[in-house]
Formats: sequence, structure tokens, C-alpha cells
Amino acid sequence: MIIYQSEKSGFLHDLHTRDIEEVVGEAFRAKIGHKVGQSEIKSWANSLGYMGKVLMDEGIPGDCGVAIEYTIPQTAKRMDFLITGRNAEHQDCLIIVELKQWESAEKTTKDAVVVTRLGGSNVETSHPSYQAWSYAALLQNFNEAVYESDIRLTPCAYLHNYPDTNGPLLDPFYAPHLEKAPLFLKGGEERGKLQAFIRRHVRYGDKAETLYKVEGGRIRPSKSLADGIVGMLAQRAEFVLIDDQKLVYEKAMQQARAVRDGGKKVLIVEGGPGTGKSVVAVNLLVGLTQAGLLSQYVTKNAAPRAVYEAALTGSYRKSHISNMFVGSGSFTETEANEFDALVVDEAHRLNEKSGRYGNRGEHQVKEIIRAARFCVFFVDEAQKVTIKDVGDKDTIAKFALEAGASVTEMALSSQFRCNGSDGYLAWLAHTLQIHDTANTVLDIREFDFRVVDSPEELRELILEKNKERNRARMVAGYCWQWASKKDSNAWDIAMPEFGFRARWNLTQDGSLWMVSPTSVNEVGCIHTCQGLEADYIGVIIGPDLVVRDGQVITRPEMRARSDQSVKGWRQLSRRDPEAARNMTDSIIKNTYRTLMTRGMKGCYVYCADAEVSNHLRSRISPQPRL
Repeated sequence: MIIYQSEKSGFLHDLHTRDIEEVVGEAFRAKIGHKVGQSEIKSWANSLGYMGKVLMDEGIPGDCGVAIEYTIPQTAKRMDFLITGRNAEHQDCLIIVELKQWESAEKTTKDAVVVTRLGGSNVETSHPSYQAWSYAALLQNFNEAVYESDIRLTPCAYLHNYPDTNGPLLDPFYAPHLEKAPLFLKGGEERGKLQAFIRRHVRYGDKAETLYKVEGGRIRPSKSLADGIVGMLAQRAEFVLIDDQKLVYEKAMQQARAVRDGGKKVLIVEGGPGTGKSVVAVNLLVGLTQAGLLSQYVTKNAAPRAVYEAALTGSYRKSHISNMFVGSGSFTETEANEFDALVVDEAHRLNEKSGRYGNRGEHQVKEIIRAARFCVFFVDEAQKVTIKDVGDKDTIAKFALEAGASVTEMALSSQFRCNGSDGYLAWLAHTLQIHDTANTVLDIREFDFRVVDSPEELRELILEKNKERNRARMVAGYCWQWASKKDSNAWDIAMPEFGFRARWNLTQDGSLWMVSPTSVNEVGCIHTCQGLEADYIGVIIGPDLVVRDGQVITRPEMRARSDQSVKGWRQLSRRDPEAARNMTDSIIKNTYRTLMTRGMKGCYVYCADAEVSNHLRSRISPQPRL
């Protein structure tokens, strides 16, 4: 959907005879049905004035097309400014201009990510050049009019308030993105460069005909995109489907193909740690795309999205398939059945509300089901680890039935993690006193489980195991403040009695911590490892879990103040102490069960509470040598 469109001459007339922000605002209300905030109106007034100065160039055809605020159908994202026409070869062309009012920015160590001032605080966001290029990639991969008519797409970014032509945004680290989408900054000289850029690509006007083609283009994945990701998958042995994984995949594909002829369908797939939920999910994303179905892979946490994209592409850099991996809060404004299929991994982590402040949308499960004809939810209710986690089977089925969808349930039971030891999973549940099982003693000859005497010993074990394949990592319960977030020289987890100190992984490697070649010295948390696996996992059990008189006791008050997982438990405990105890007990125990099931080959544990160490050791056989 395009909010405003005209030719260059019409845009300049509106700009000079009326308040352009009011013109766009009226068009927005007419097409969307509600007003926009004052901040957006101010940004239109500012940025569109600058674009008016750019288009005053007589070398840019007066009958070239101009569009403002084009909403990309399969996303909630809007392209700021489009210019269409024909190039020197008379080929239809479209220039995408990403407009920013930034005055400053900072470099990060993450690909295509910068820090700037937004909403009164410094936040990480996409580099403008990457953002512009990613929009072009979306059109190229999903708009049939673009890829069938061979419309030439040319992205760029214009930061008309940003004065630093030698600043962080132009750092060589971002060179691959700057090459794909050049950046134009503040000042007359920069404006002249942007004008020359437009003249080079738009030689002749098209009376906005290309805009009509793009807006009317059918949204479906291109064959080149499908062929590309199928080729990626074929090269990744870790994504081969085995046993019941194949059965779930085929059932999901069958249901997805059927929805175009019938009603909505929802498939709920339950599976414990290591049963291959994510392997099936990634295969489904590829298979659905190959079948010509508009699909996305959805998770709440960014880590699985980043890791599986990197696994497919073989690169840690942002790619043309990045927009196929999205967060669970992406569907608050999505039209009904806009997607053919949504593949929701780690569905137990879905929240009710979306947005940074939890103030957007109604309910993520409801919004996801509304957005697609077919949804598959991969669930493990035993891995709900925060107060806000609401993605249980009953909730999914309830919203599915309300939407008129048929519901099918399946299960993944074959366990491939923890050396394939179902006994270890049952033992862990029994030992943490989550629920009783027959597995009261663990045979450590079946799975390499060890309890160590110090965090330094744990680190040495993990560093040694990591030499094999860069597949060993340390994780911990969130019992230590994230001091390094504000001071990069600070240490987060410090135990001076052992000479041990480490930093959380949340800054440099972020979502790619589990696979980054430089992150073995950092410590992960539940938010950056859930849904992922290593060969060997080293777990620091913090003071939020202790053993007293044979009872496993959880202590939410020992969690770090910055931890959002149990936020609100104190208020709840005043209203309903028993409910608060049950909830925090479940969250903390589920957290450690999840952390202790990330290892394919082994799990090593250091416990801050000595009685926890004794409790674990007393339940393993044969007993380790002293």
C-alpha cells in the first residue's frame, strides 16, 4: 500500500502550496483509518522538505513517479520515499530513499547495526544503508511485478541532519552495506551527490506507471529466492530430517498446501529438548518457500533467528533472507491471512503484548493466527522461563478455534541431544524436583555429566572442549548484574575467591554468541541460548537455587535486578504468596533444566550453593573419583 503518490511536479506543487505533512497525514488517515503521532508528522515536515530541495534539480524528469510511505505487504515496515522512471536503457527503475533525521551515531561490532538516539535514549538499530538495501531485497524476492518485469531497484539513504562525512556510519566495517546502498549526508555538496545519483538512474519519466505496477504486484516468493535457500539447505547436514521429524514436516506441508482451497489450519507440535523442533522449523521455511507460499520463521528470542539464518547462509552477515526471520511481535498490524504460512519456533516463549514497553497489540498468539492461513507452533511448555511466557497448547488451541481454524496436534519424541539419553532428561526433572520420575540415578557412562568444584575449573573444561569444533559454551542463571552494558571494562560475573571473572555475552556477539568464533570466554544466559545447542555446555547454577534438608528451593530475590524473567513477583507475592512461589519456582527450575539440556555430548556444572553440588553428585553413578 502506498500512502501518497504523484509525479515529481505534483509533489513539488503540494510541497510549495500546502503543508506536505498534512497532505500525507490526510492520505494516511484515509487509507489506514487512524491518525499518526506528532513525531511522525514532524519528521514528514522536515524530511520531505529536504527531498523537495533534492527534486528541484531540473535534470530529474518532472513526470517521474514519487511515492511516500509504501507499506511492504508482508511486514509492518514502510519505505519512506520512492522515485520511479526509466534509465538510459529505458528499463523501469525504482529508487528507494531511506530518510533519517539522525544527527549522530556510534559504530558497533555487530554487522549492519549502529547506535543512535531514538525516543530519548541510545538504542541499537539497523544501519540506514542496510535498511534501504533490505527493503529492495524484499521487493526483489517477493513482489512478482518487480522480479517478473525486471524492474531495476536502487536503494540509498539520506541523512539530511547528519554532518559527519568521516563519521562512524561510513566506517569501513559497514562497507559492504554502503556499496549496496550509498549514504548521503547533510549539506549542499551531499545534496548535489544525491541529485546526481538520481539523475544517473532516472533519465526519463514514467508518469508513475512503475508505482502502479509495484503496488499491484502479487506477493509471493520468487523462484530465484526459493532455489537459493533450497541450495543452502542442501549443503547443511545438520538440517537433515530423521524419524518423526520427517512425519511432522510432511504433515505440515500437506496442511499448508490445503489452506488455499479450504479454511485456516493450525498445527501444534510438542517436543522436548533435542527432539529437533528447530530443524523441522527451518526445513519448513525452505519447503514452504519452494512451494511458492509466502512464509516466515518466527521466534520471540533473536538468538535462534540469527543462528539459523547464519547456518543456512554460511555467513554471520545480514543477508537477502534476513527478513524471512522475524520476531513474534511483528504481527500487531498485519492484515488477516496476509501470509500463507507462519512457522513459530519456541512458541512457549510467546508473550501477550508486543513492543519494547509491552504496550502494543492484543495477544501474540491471536495475532499470529490471524495473520496466516496456516500456522505451525513448536512448543515445549517445560521451557517457559519468564512470567510473560504464555504460549501453551491450550492458549494456542483456544485462539485457533476462535479464528475458525482446525487444530491438529503432533509430537516429536526422538531425542537427539544429551547423547540421545531420555534418561538424562527424566533424571534432571526428578533431581530438580520438577516432577517425579523413575530415573533417580544418572549413569554418567551414558552422558558426560560432571559437577566441578570451581567456576575456573568449569571454564578450563569448556575451553578445552571448545578446541574440538568451537562448540562448547558457558551459561549461567541470571543472578549477576549486567555491568558491562554501560562500562565495557567492567566484569559481570565475579567470584574473587576463585580468581574467576567473566562478562555476559549480551554486548559484542549478542544473538550469535552460540556460534561466534570469539565468544567462548563469555557467559550466555537463557535468552541467548534457548532453542540452540552446543556439543558441551558448562552451567553456573547461581544462588537463586539452593538445597536445604533435601529440598530444592528457589530464591527469586537472588536474581539480578536487571532480569525481566521474574519481574513483578514481589507485587504478586503480596497479593497471592502461594501463586508467586509456584510461579517463580517453575521459572527458575525450568531455566536451569533448559540450560542443562543445551549440550549434545556433555554438561558440566558449578553450583554456587555447596548443597546443590552434593545433591547432584549423590544422584549420579558410578561416583566420580575424588
